[in-house]
Amino acid sequence: MTAHPVYAFDAYGTLFDVHAAVGRHRAEIGPQADRLSEIWRAKQLEYTWVRTHMGAYRDFRALTAEALDFAAARCGGITPPARSALLDAYERLDAYADVKPALAALKTAGVKTAILSNGTPAMLESAMEAAGIAGLIDACLSVDALRAFKAVPAVYELVTRRFGCLPGEVSFQSSNRWDIAGAVKFGFDGVWINRTGQPDEYADLAPSRVLPGLAGLLPASV
Repeated sequence: MTAHPVYAFDAYGTLFDVHAAVGRHRAEIGPQADRLSEIWRAKQLEYTWVRTHMGAYRDFRALTAEALDFAAARCGGITPPARSALLDAYERLDAYADVKPALAALKTAGVKTAILSNGTPAMLESAMEAAGIAGLIDACLSVDALRAFKAVPAVYELVTRRFGCLPGEVSFQSSNRWDIAGAVKFGFDGVWINRTGQPDEYADLAPSRVLPGLAGLLPASV
């Protein structure tokens, strides 16, 4: 058993590659593909924060479609078939190569595993099925239950309520530095999975560790 009986994971950007949808349809989108993907992701997150502050919840699937429409407009437009293909691809994003081995190692170590995500339950079920990791996840927790997005404290409380544990007993992994800040503020042990080498921020809410991927999550002795 590790020092933490529960390991919780953000989904998008941590377990699943948010740019995989555009990557699959790069030819249809053309030279603006990378720009479109970056704007799509940035707007998707912006909409979650703004709607949480306003108290005007729309689920993550709806916001993902709205963010794509904005990104497409910024990048010269896409065809209706390309839009449909991108939204379908977002339901079954590629998992990073280190995800399945890391989750399997955690299960072998005897800890509980969870996904804690802004995604809708249906989106997360599709993503887990496509990645072949559903059997390695003990709980899939969606903000839909609260109708508010990260990083409100009640989102992180979903984990402690589900497992009947204290915040300090949870190791929380996310590629989003703002998400780690929210988790640390709640009392989780935050591990920043900095897959793209981003500069640090939120210095007063520091992660306990910074890793380039999930491969180094467990000590070699476990």
